Amino acid sequence: MKITASLIVLSISVCFVFGQSDALRRGHFNVKKYVAIDGYDPVSYFDGQALEGDPEFKFTFKGITYYFASAPNLARFKDNPDKFEPAYGGWCAYAMGNDGEKVKVDPETFKILNGRLYLFYNAWGNNTLESWNEDEKKLKQMADHNWIDIVR
Repeated sequence: MKITASLIVLSISVCFVFGQSDALRRGHFNVKKYVAIDGYDPVSYFDGQALEGDPEFKFTFKGITYYFASAPNLARFKDNPDKFEPAYGGWCAYAMGNDGEKVKVDPETFKILNGRLYLFYNAWGNNTLESWNEDEKKLKQMADHNWIDIVR
């Protein structure tokens, strides 16, 4: 009886911790109604284009929901979700490196760098991808540091 009760308490605790972890993670990510990248397909970027995803092909990874343009893209994501998730929770890479701020992005302004997806703000004549490219090494180092501070 004690073992059964202990297992039940342990199971509930594990569910609570993992549920809390997903909620905390969602709080750090750039999501609208729990969907990342404004519904764009994260795998499509690695094929050179930003494609809108279809809610028919969706998958939730650690509390973050992604839409995919096709079943094959969904399958690719499921095989290696860490590879396809955007850097810095989908926030603007330039802003993360410049001042550590969470700034919305234009999901069609992106760069794949060292096998990682980086998204950028691009509106009102301000394309931060251009600024990023001017000092990428320094901005990436700062963005990595700032992101670690945010998710701690």
